[in-house]
Amino acid sequence: MIDRPRRLRSNEIIRNLAAETKPDRSKLIMPYFVTEGTGVREGFDSMPGIDRVSIDNLIEDLKADINSGIEAILLFGIPNTKDDVGSGAYSDNGIIQKAVRKIRKEFKDTILIITDLCLCEYTDHGHCGIIERGQIVNDPTVELLARTALSHAEAGADIVAPSDMMDGRVSAIRSVLEDKGFHNTAIMAYSAKFCSSFYGPFRAVAGSAPSFGDRKSYQMDFRNGREAEREIISDINEGADIIMIKPGLSYGDIIYRAKEISPVPICVYNVSGEYSMVKTVSAKGFIDEKRIVTEIMTSFFRAGSDMIISYHTRDIFKERWF
Repeated sequence: MIDRPRRLRSNEIIRNLAAETKPDRSKLIMPYFVTEGTGVREGFDSMPGIDRVSIDNLIEDLKADINSGIEAILLFGIPNTKDDVGSGAYSDNGIIQKAVRKIRKEFKDTILIITDLCLCEYTDHGHCGIIERGQIVNDPTVELLARTALSHAEAGADIVAPSDMMDGRVSAIRSVLEDKGFHNTAIMAYSAKFCSSFYGPFRAVAGSAPSFGDRKSYQMDFRNGREAEREIISDINEGADIIMIKPGLSYGDIIYRAKEISPVPICVYNVSGEYSMVKTVSAKGFIDEKRIVTEIMTSFFRAGSDMIISYHTRDIFKERWF
Protein backbone atom coordinates (compact mmCIF):
# COMPACT_ATOMS: atom_id res chain seq x y z
CA MET A 1 0.00 0.00 0.00
CA ILE A 2 1.35 3.44 -0.96
CA ASP A 3 1.63 5.68 2.09
CA ARG A 4 0.10 9.14 2.16
CA PRO A 5 3.29 11.26 1.79
CA ARG A 6 4.31 9.36 -1.33
CA ARG A 7 0.87 9.83 -2.88
CA LEU A 8 1.10 13.57 -2.32
CA ARG A 9 4.47 13.63 -4.05
CA SER A 10 3.06 11.65 -6.97
CA ASN A 11 0.24 14.15 -7.35
CA GLU A 12 2.76 16.99 -7.48
CA ILE A 13 4.74 15.22 -10.20
CA ILE A 14 1.57 14.68 -12.24
CA ARG A 15 0.63 18.36 -11.87
CA ASN A 16 4.09 19.38 -13.09
CA LEU A 17 3.91 17.02 -16.05
CA ALA A 18 0.52 18.38 -17.05
CA ALA A 19 1.36 22.05 -16.52
CA GLU A 20 0.97 24.06 -19.72
CA THR A 21 3.31 26.91 -18.80
CA LYS A 22 6.63 26.91 -16.96
CA PRO A 23 8.32 30.20 -16.00
CA ASP A 24 11.89 30.48 -17.26
CA ARG A 25 14.31 32.78 -15.44
CA SER A 26 16.71 32.72 -18.40
CA LYS A 27 14.16 34.93 -20.18
CA LEU A 28 14.25 37.68 -17.55
CA ILE A 29 15.92 41.09 -17.90
CA MET A 30 17.10 43.17 -14.93
CA PRO A 31 16.80 47.00 -15.05
CA TYR A 32 19.38 49.36 -13.49
CA PHE A 33 19.49 53.10 -12.83
CA VAL A 34 22.96 54.59 -13.34
CA THR A 35 24.01 58.14 -12.50
CA GLU A 36 27.08 60.36 -12.51
CA GLY A 37 29.66 60.46 -9.73
CA THR A 38 31.62 57.93 -7.70
CA GLY A 39 30.49 55.89 -4.72
CA VAL A 40 26.84 56.84 -5.27
CA ARG A 41 24.18 54.47 -3.96
CA GLU A 42 20.81 56.03 -3.30
CA GLY A 43 17.84 53.97 -2.22
CA PHE A 44 14.16 54.91 -2.51
CA ASP A 45 11.28 53.93 -0.23
CA SER A 46 9.04 53.71 -3.29
CA MET A 47 11.14 50.87 -4.79
CA PRO A 48 12.67 48.73 -2.02
CA GLY A 49 15.87 46.99 -3.17
CA ILE A 50 16.32 49.14 -6.27
CA ASP A 51 19.04 51.79 -6.06
CA ARG A 52 20.30 54.66 -8.14
CA VAL A 53 24.03 53.94 -8.50
CA SER A 54 27.19 55.41 -10.01
CA ILE A 55 29.12 53.38 -12.58
CA ASP A 56 31.58 51.93 -10.04
CA ASN A 57 28.74 50.58 -7.90
CA LEU A 58 26.89 49.39 -11.00
CA ILE A 59 29.91 47.26 -11.87
CA GLU A 60 29.95 45.77 -8.36
CA ASP A 61 26.23 45.01 -8.54
CA LEU A 62 26.67 43.40 -11.94
CA LYS A 63 29.46 41.15 -10.66
CA ALA A 64 27.10 39.71 -8.06
CA ASP A 65 24.12 39.55 -10.40
CA ILE A 66 26.04 37.89 -13.22
CA ASN A 67 27.40 35.40 -10.71
CA SER A 68 23.81 34.52 -9.75
CA GLY A 69 22.99 33.89 -13.43
CA ILE A 70 21.59 37.15 -14.82
CA GLU A 71 22.53 37.50 -18.49
CA ALA A 72 20.49 40.46 -19.79
CA ILE A 73 20.23 44.00 -18.42
CA LEU A 74 18.39 47.23 -19.23
CA LEU A 75 20.06 50.56 -18.43
CA PHE A 76 18.41 53.86 -17.57
CA GLY A 77 20.65 56.92 -17.33
CA ILE A 78 20.27 59.81 -14.90
CA PRO A 79 22.48 62.81 -15.78
CA ASN A 80 23.67 65.52 -13.41
CA THR A 81 22.42 68.31 -15.66
CA LYS A 82 19.38 68.55 -17.90
CA ASP A 83 18.24 70.93 -20.64
CA ASP A 84 15.24 71.49 -22.88
CA VAL A 85 16.57 69.25 -25.67
CA GLY A 86 17.87 66.36 -23.57
CA SER A 87 21.42 66.71 -24.90
CA GLY A 88 22.83 64.31 -22.29
CA ALA A 89 20.97 61.48 -23.99
CA TYR A 90 23.04 61.60 -27.19
CA SER A 91 26.34 62.99 -25.88
CA ASP A 92 29.38 60.75 -26.44
CA ASN A 93 30.21 61.51 -22.81
CA GLY A 94 26.67 60.80 -21.59
CA ILE A 95 26.07 58.62 -18.56
CA ILE A 96 24.71 55.67 -20.57
CA GLN A 97 27.51 55.83 -23.12
CA LYS A 98 30.13 55.80 -20.35
CA ALA A 99 28.36 53.00 -18.48
CA VAL A 100 28.06 50.80 -21.58
CA ARG A 101 31.73 51.23 -22.44
CA LYS A 102 32.74 50.35 -18.88
CA ILE A 103 30.46 47.29 -18.76
CA ARG A 104 31.73 46.09 -22.12
CA LYS A 105 35.35 46.51 -20.98
CA GLU A 106 34.72 44.73 -17.67
CA PHE A 107 32.49 41.87 -18.82
CA LYS A 108 33.18 41.59 -22.58
CA ASP A 109 30.30 39.73 -24.25
CA THR A 110 29.14 37.80 -21.19
CA ILE A 111 26.21 40.16 -20.68
CA LEU A 112 23.49 41.41 -23.06
CA ILE A 113 23.17 45.20 -22.80
CA ILE A 114 19.86 46.90 -23.61
CA THR A 115 19.67 50.69 -23.39
CA ASP A 116 16.61 52.86 -22.93
CA LEU A 117 16.38 55.69 -25.50
CA CYS A 118 13.74 57.97 -24.01
CA LEU A 119 14.63 61.63 -23.48
CA CYS A 120 12.50 62.14 -20.37
CA GLU A 121 15.37 61.54 -17.92
CA TYR A 122 17.46 64.16 -19.76
CA THR A 123 15.00 67.01 -20.35
CA ASP A 124 14.46 69.71 -17.75
CA HIS A 125 10.71 69.53 -18.39
CA GLY A 126 10.51 65.74 -17.98
CA HIS A 127 8.67 65.04 -21.22
CA CYS A 128 9.79 62.45 -23.76
CA GLY A 129 10.50 64.87 -26.59
CA ILE A 130 11.11 68.37 -27.81
CA ILE A 131 8.57 71.02 -26.81
CA GLU A 132 7.49 73.86 -29.08
CA ARG A 133 4.75 76.27 -28.02
CA GLY A 134 3.76 73.97 -25.18
CA GLN A 135 3.38 70.88 -27.40
CA ILE A 136 5.53 67.79 -27.92
CA VAL A 137 6.74 67.83 -31.53
CA ASN A 138 7.24 64.47 -33.18
CA ASP A 139 9.79 64.80 -36.00
CA PRO A 140 12.50 66.82 -34.19
CA THR A 141 12.20 64.34 -31.32
CA VAL A 142 12.65 61.39 -33.67
CA GLU A 143 15.86 62.91 -35.03
CA LEU A 144 17.31 63.09 -31.53
CA LEU A 145 16.18 59.55 -30.70
CA ALA A 146 17.97 58.22 -33.77
CA ARG A 147 21.07 60.16 -32.78
CA THR A 148 20.85 58.68 -29.27
CA ALA A 149 20.46 55.16 -30.64
CA LEU A 150 23.59 55.54 -32.76
CA SER A 151 25.63 56.80 -29.79
CA HIS A 152 24.50 53.80 -27.72
CA ALA A 153 25.38 51.37 -30.50
CA GLU A 154 28.80 52.99 -30.89
CA ALA A 155 29.37 52.56 -27.14
CA GLY A 156 28.60 48.84 -27.38
CA ALA A 157 24.88 48.32 -26.71
CA ASP A 158 23.41 45.11 -28.13
CA ILE A 159 19.81 46.34 -28.20
CA VAL A 160 18.38 49.85 -28.18
CA ALA A 161 14.91 50.36 -26.74
CA PRO A 162 12.95 53.47 -27.79
CA SER A 163 10.32 54.06 -25.10
CA ASP A 164 9.01 57.46 -26.20
CA MET A 165 6.05 56.39 -28.39
CA MET A 166 6.83 58.96 -31.12
CA ASP A 167 5.58 58.08 -34.60
CA GLY A 168 8.18 56.78 -37.05
CA ARG A 169 11.02 56.47 -34.57
CA VAL A 170 11.66 52.77 -35.25
CA SER A 171 12.12 53.43 -38.96
CA ALA A 172 14.45 56.38 -38.28
CA ILE A 173 16.54 54.39 -35.82
CA ARG A 174 16.75 51.40 -38.14
CA SER A 175 17.86 53.66 -40.99
CA VAL A 176 20.66 55.38 -39.07
CA LEU A 177 21.93 52.10 -37.58
CA GLU A 178 22.05 50.46 -41.00
CA ASP A 179 23.71 53.50 -42.60
CA LYS A 180 26.48 53.43 -39.99
CA GLY A 181 27.07 49.68 -40.22
CA PHE A 182 25.35 48.56 -37.02
CA HIS A 183 23.44 45.79 -38.76
CA ASN A 184 23.41 43.54 -35.69
CA THR A 185 22.16 46.12 -33.20
CA ALA A 186 18.57 45.12 -32.47
CA ILE A 187 15.61 47.39 -31.75
CA MET A 188 13.28 46.57 -28.87
CA ALA A 189 10.35 48.91 -29.48
CA TYR A 190 8.02 49.98 -26.71
CA SER A 191 5.17 49.42 -29.12
CA ALA A 192 2.20 49.36 -26.76
CA LYS A 193 3.22 51.68 -23.93
CA PHE A 194 0.15 52.87 -22.10
CA CYS A 195 -0.29 56.11 -20.19
CA SER A 196 -0.43 54.41 -16.82
CA SER A 197 -0.52 55.17 -13.11
CA PHE A 198 1.79 52.19 -12.55
CA TYR A 199 4.90 54.25 -13.43
CA GLY A 200 4.99 56.45 -10.32
CA PRO A 201 7.84 54.74 -8.40
CA PHE A 202 10.03 54.68 -11.53
CA ARG A 203 9.65 58.41 -12.03
CA ALA A 204 10.81 59.03 -8.47
CA VAL A 205 14.00 57.00 -8.98
CA ALA A 206 14.68 58.26 -12.52
CA GLY A 207 13.71 61.87 -11.76
CA SER A 208 11.59 61.88 -14.90
CA ALA A 209 8.16 63.11 -13.82
CA PRO A 210 6.85 65.75 -16.27
CA SER A 211 6.97 69.28 -14.88
CA PHE A 212 3.63 70.10 -16.49
CA GLY A 213 0.72 68.19 -17.97
CA ASP A 214 0.90 64.47 -18.61
CA ARG A 215 1.88 62.06 -21.39
CA LYS A 216 -1.56 61.27 -22.76
CA SER A 217 -0.79 62.96 -26.09
CA TYR A 218 1.84 60.35 -26.98
CA GLN A 219 1.39 57.36 -24.69
CA MET A 220 -1.56 55.06 -25.33
CA ASP A 221 -5.02 55.25 -23.81
CA PHE A 222 -5.32 52.23 -21.50
CA ARG A 223 -8.91 51.78 -22.65
CA ASN A 224 -7.83 50.82 -26.18
CA GLY A 225 -6.92 47.35 -27.40
CA ARG A 226 -7.27 47.59 -31.17
CA GLU A 227 -5.09 50.69 -31.16
CA ALA A 228 -2.37 48.62 -29.46
CA GLU A 229 -2.54 46.12 -32.31
CA ARG A 230 -2.11 48.91 -34.87
CA GLU A 231 0.91 50.31 -33.02
CA ILE A 232 2.51 46.88 -32.79
CA ILE A 233 2.03 46.16 -36.48
CA SER A 234 3.38 49.60 -37.38
CA ASP A 235 6.59 49.08 -35.38
CA ILE A 236 7.11 45.63 -36.86
CA ASN A 237 6.70 47.04 -40.37
CA GLU A 238 9.25 49.75 -39.54
CA GLY A 239 11.85 47.18 -38.52
CA ALA A 240 11.42 46.38 -34.83
CA ASP A 241 13.15 43.14 -33.83
CA ILE A 242 11.25 42.84 -30.54
CA ILE A 243 8.01 44.54 -29.50
CA MET A 244 7.08 45.43 -25.95
CA ILE A 245 3.90 45.78 -23.92
CA LYS A 246 4.09 48.08 -20.90
CA PRO A 247 2.79 47.77 -18.17
CA GLY A 248 2.21 44.05 -17.80
CA LEU A 249 -0.02 43.07 -14.91
CA SER A 250 -3.26 44.67 -16.11
CA TYR A 251 -2.55 44.05 -19.80
CA GLY A 252 -2.65 40.27 -20.25
CA ASP A 253 -5.24 40.70 -22.98
CA ILE A 254 -2.85 42.96 -24.90
CA ILE A 255 -0.03 40.41 -24.53
CA TYR A 256 -2.35 37.72 -25.88
CA ARG A 257 -3.44 39.88 -28.81
CA ALA A 258 0.20 40.67 -29.61
CA LYS A 259 1.07 36.98 -29.62
CA GLU A 260 -1.66 36.35 -32.17
CA ILE A 261 -0.39 38.96 -34.64
CA SER A 262 3.36 39.36 -34.04
CA PRO A 263 6.00 37.43 -36.01
CA VAL A 264 8.72 38.86 -33.73
CA PRO A 265 9.39 38.14 -30.02
CA ILE A 266 7.30 39.87 -27.38
CA CYS A 267 8.69 41.52 -24.25
CA VAL A 268 6.57 42.53 -21.27
CA TYR A 269 7.66 45.20 -18.79
CA ASN A 270 6.68 44.32 -15.23
CA VAL A 271 6.82 47.96 -14.18
CA SER A 272 7.75 49.78 -10.98
CA GLY A 273 4.26 50.18 -9.57
CA GLU A 274 3.59 46.47 -9.97
CA TYR A 275 6.90 45.65 -8.29
CA SER A 276 6.40 48.10 -5.42
CA MET A 277 2.89 46.86 -4.64
CA VAL A 278 4.20 43.32 -4.23
CA LYS A 279 7.17 44.45 -2.13
CA THR A 280 5.05 46.63 0.15
CA VAL A 281 2.35 44.07 0.82
CA SER A 282 4.81 41.19 1.25
CA ALA A 283 6.82 43.25 3.76
CA LYS A 284 3.66 43.43 5.90
CA GLY A 285 3.32 39.66 5.76
CA PHE A 286 0.03 39.71 3.89
CA ILE A 287 1.30 37.63 0.94
CA ASP A 288 4.06 35.13 0.17
CA GLU A 289 6.44 37.09 -2.08
CA LYS A 290 8.02 34.06 -3.76
CA ARG A 291 4.68 32.49 -4.61
CA ILE A 292 3.02 35.65 -5.88
CA VAL A 293 6.02 36.71 -7.99
CA THR A 294 6.16 33.22 -9.52
CA GLU A 295 2.45 33.43 -10.27
CA ILE A 296 2.78 36.87 -11.87
CA MET A 297 5.74 35.82 -14.06
CA THR A 298 3.91 32.65 -15.09
CA SER A 299 0.87 34.71 -16.09
CA PHE A 300 3.03 36.82 -18.41
CA PHE A 301 4.49 33.72 -20.06
CA ARG A 302 1.04 32.10 -20.25
CA ALA A 303 -0.38 35.17 -22.00
CA GLY A 304 2.35 34.96 -24.66
CA SER A 305 5.43 36.83 -23.47
CA ASP A 306 8.79 35.61 -24.74
CA MET A 307 10.81 37.71 -22.28
CA ILE A 308 10.13 39.89 -19.24
CA ILE A 309 11.77 43.01 -17.85
CA SER A 310 11.25 42.91 -14.09
CA TYR A 311 12.74 44.47 -10.97
CA HIS A 312 12.08 41.09 -9.31
CA THR A 313 14.75 39.50 -11.54
CA ARG A 314 17.58 39.84 -9.00
CA ASP A 315 15.54 38.15 -6.24
CA ILE A 316 14.34 35.42 -8.60
CA PHE A 317 17.90 34.50 -9.55
CA LYS A 318 19.42 34.96 -6.11
CA GLU A 319 16.76 32.93 -4.31
CA ARG A 320 16.08 30.49 -7.16
CA TRP A 321 12.35 31.08 -6.92
CA PHE A 322 11.78 29.08 -10.12
